Amino acid sequence: MRSVRHGARKNRKAPGLDMAPLMDMIFILLIFFIVTTSFVKESGVTINRPIAQSAVTHEKTNMVIGVTKAGHIYIEGQVVDVRSVRARMERFLAEIPNGSVVIAADTQSYSGKVIQVLDACRLAGIKNLSVATRKKDD
Repeated sequence: MRSVRHGARKNRKAPGLDMAPLMDMIFILLIFFIVTTSFVKESGVTINRPIAQSAVTHEKTNMVIGVTKAGHIYIEGQVVDVRSVRARMERFLAEIPNGSVVIAADTQSYSGKVIQVLDACRLAGIKNLSVATRKKDD
């Protein structure tokens, strides 16, 4: 005579790990990190920044505009005309309100070109604007 318990044990599945909640948590964490990450849009050109004793490091930078010694302006790796800087900054400000912009000008760049870029950024409404320098190596 066979017991009822023995038959019920045969039909039972082996215990396993349910992966669905684990995958849900991984996707939630991935979405959280993607949303909270701040991306810096680099200028795309190597600049020899001027030395300043009062240089301070800014942690939060969203956009870098490069001005070379030849007077070329780089935004996100592309050469742009000074007349289009204002439109690009207005678009940037629409994407990232309260975004910060750093102008990285070469030590041998013309100050007039840097002033034109500064002026275009201010006219576009950029509030957090600074010029990149480096500290003197002691």
